[in-house]
This record gives sequence, structure tokens and C-alpha cells, in this order.
Amino acid sequence: MPVTASEILQTLRREEIPLLLSHAFITIGLVAAAFCLVSRKLNALLAWFSLFAFLYGFRMWLEFDTTGMLMPGSRLLYELRMATAYLVPIPAFYYFEAAGFLSKYGKKIAHTFTAVYLALFLGALIYGRLHLFDHVNSIIVILSLGSLTIVSLTRKAPDRDYILLRRGLLVFITIVLIDNIASFFNRYPYVEPYGFAIFLAILGYVAGRRTLQRDLQLAEIQKELDMARRIQMANLPAPYRNSPAFRVATRYVPMTSVAGDFYDFLIADDHQTGLLIADVSGHGVPAALIASMVKLAASAQRANAAHPAALLSGMNDALCGNTQGQFVTAAYVYLNAESGRLRYSAAAHPPMLLLRNGAVTEILENGLLLAAFPFATFTTVEHSLLPGDRLVLYTDGVLEAANANHEEFGQTRLQQLLLDNSNLPAQQLADRIIHAVQQWSRTQDDDLTLLICDYVPPA
Repeated sequence: MPVTASEILQTLRREEIPLLLSHAFITIGLVAAAFCLVSRKLNALLAWFSLFAFLYGFRMWLEFDTTGMLMPGSRLLYELRMATAYLVPIPAFYYFEAAGFLSKYGKKIAHTFTAVYLALFLGALIYGRLHLFDHVNSIIVILSLGSLTIVSLTRKAPDRDYILLRRGLLVFITIVLIDNIASFFNRYPYVEPYGFAIFLAILGYVAGRRTLQRDLQLAEIQKELDMARRIQMANLPAPYRNSPAFRVATRYVPMTSVAGDFYDFLIADDHQTGLLIADVSGHGVPAALIASMVKLAASAQRANAAHPAALLSGMNDALCGNTQGQFVTAAYVYLNAESGRLRYSAAAHPPMLLLRNGAVTEILENGLLLAAFPFATFTTVEHSLLPGDRLVLYTDGVLEAANANHEEFGQTRLQQLLLDNSNLPAQQLADRIIHAVQQWSRTQDDDLTLLICDYVPPA
């Protein structure tokens, strides 16, 4: 027999306030989810809050007689009514976990209850809503809420949020226990939504306050990182003043706000230059702090600018025991236009590349990592300098940049790039290399630093 408009209106009047509450809970959940989606970083507390509010409101809406009248005989409505109720408690467990209010033992219980609720949900979809499932649900609700009550009353409150949640939880628990205990006697007072409204308001306040607090902290951290970036950029040398004999191009592309890569010109005049490049293990602020130490260690060795092995040895002595387990690779080349010679030494760094007469040669003279072994020794290799020589120093971020197939950019591609663009000036070639690496790897997983030096003595 079709439902009349009068019957729908009568039912609507009877369920008016709970129906409004269910829509309010659904709206709150959707709004919280929207805030979570547009935030710069996933907020677990807000995400679980939004899911909890939405599922609870949705479950309420499904249970109303008004909803059944709007969709009479709907199989989907029947199945959703049976199954959705078992999903509601799950986000509540993880909200408390994200808020830090569950102990290690409490987390294990929450995960166990989650598994049981998921089994009930699947069971309801397969077998329909059995009385056994409802009784199991009521028992879990009573046990979990009873445990939370005991914990909240016996645990010392760490902050104001905990006190608020405890009070709201006690109100909600009292009302839920009334409903669940009454269900064993086939009585359904259904006052739970009113307790949930109070509890949800407190959950929302805590989630919102912590979200705002987190955003303020992130803004402060970002401000400090911006300052650190400016300081670090100030620590890098000014653009190389091109001499009659040397043209130097540099590129420095940090992975994050600050980087562990570093370069410097320890000596630069009309007839000689000393180029240092270094790479601290790790990324971010810790690596950047060590990079500042590398700068100081290198500056203290300017007297050894013409002797690469002695310079690296002195840097190693200064860094050992002071880097908190961080290590440094480095390479240093000294060029002298008057003698027409170069001297090169490195500490576990990728080889320097020499482009000469249409061929690329790897110059490798590696010792141990800096800051790792106090007994490390370094040697120097010496080569002639010819007009038109091009030297390339770089960090391993250039070689290890990987594409979607996990293929690294690699030494072969870098050398081919040098050969294919040998006619470009150093500045343009530096741009071409960085662009090629960034095109190869759409996501930057390491700092990129590059030094290109052209030997162009006057005729």
C-alpha cells in the first residue's frame, strides 16, 4: 500500500529533531573532510573526526522511518542499514590514537576491535543483520567505552584537551551505555544522538584547536626554514669573477629549503683558481648544519689551496668527531694557468670530468669519506691543462636522479650531454644539464650542485 503524504508528514514531525541532528552530523563530517583535503599536509586527527561524524550521521539517517518511506522496498537501503552501524566506531578508535590518548596496550585493543567490526560489517553484507551481530556489537561497545571510562578516570590528564575529551566522553558513555543495556531488554530509548552531539562538539573543538596549533607551528617552522635558506645561500660564494684564464658556472638546486651540498672558491685570481664541491649525507636541516661546518673547515685550509690532498686532510681533521654520524664526500681541484697544470684530490666523491678535444675523461683520485675516519689519507693527481679544456664537478644527485622506471640519469648520459653541447658556453651548459636531470626525474630526491670551469687562456 503506498505511503500517503499525511503519513510522511506525521513521521517527519516525530523524527524532526533526530533527523536535523543526523544532517548536522553529516554536514560537519563533510566540512571537516573538505578542510582536511585543502590542508597542506594530511591531518589524521581531522580526517578521523570527519569520518566519524559522517558515518554516525549517515547511520542515523538510514535508520529513520522517514528515509524508508522515501525509498520503499529498497534493497540497497536495507543492506546499508544492516552493515553501516558496524563501521561507525572504527574512526573513533583512530581519532583517540591520533590524539595520543591511547597507550600501547590501548592501541592493540583498538586494532583488535577494528578487526572484529570489519568482520561484522562483512558478515552483515553476506548473511544479513543477525541478532548475534547486534549482541556482539553491544558487548564491544560496552567493553570499549567501559575501558575508556576507567582509563580516563585513572590516568593523569596531560593537558586541557584531555580533560575536555574526558568530560565529553563520560557524558556520551553514560548515554550510550543506557541505550546498549536497554537493547538487551528490547527497549530502545534512543537518546544516544543527543550525547553524541555534545561529544562531537568537544571532538571538533579539540581537532580544530590542534589543527590551528599545528598550522601555526608549521608556519613558524617554514619561516625559520626560509631564514635558514637565506643564511645558507649567503654562505655560498658570490658568482665567480671570471679571470683572463678561467670561466666558471655554478648551479645549486636544493631538494628542500636547505641542503647538504656545498661549493666554494678557495682561491680565485687572474692566474689560479681552487674549486671545492662537497655533499653531506642526508638531507634537510641536519645536512645543512654540517655543510656550514664544511665551509668553516674549508676556509681554515686556504693556506693549502694549492695542495688538494693536504686541504682535504685538514678538513677531515676538523670534521672528525663533530658531525654526529653524518659523513661528507668532497672533491677539490686547483688550477694554475701559469704552469698549465691542475691538481685534483677527492674524498669518496664522483669523478671529475674533463672534456678535451671531443672526448670526456674521468679523473678519479679518491680517498675515504670526510668526517668518518681520523686516519684517512688523501693523494693528489696532477694533469696538464690545455686551452679549451672544460672541467665538470657535480654531486651524486645529478647521477642518481631516477625516472619513473627507476633508471638513474647516470654517468653515461651526463658525459653524452657534455659532448652533445660542447659548443655551449659554461653558463648555458649548466642550465642544460640541470634541465635535463629535472626532465629525467620529475621528483627531485636529492640536492643538485654543479660546477663547470672552462680554461680559456688569452692567446
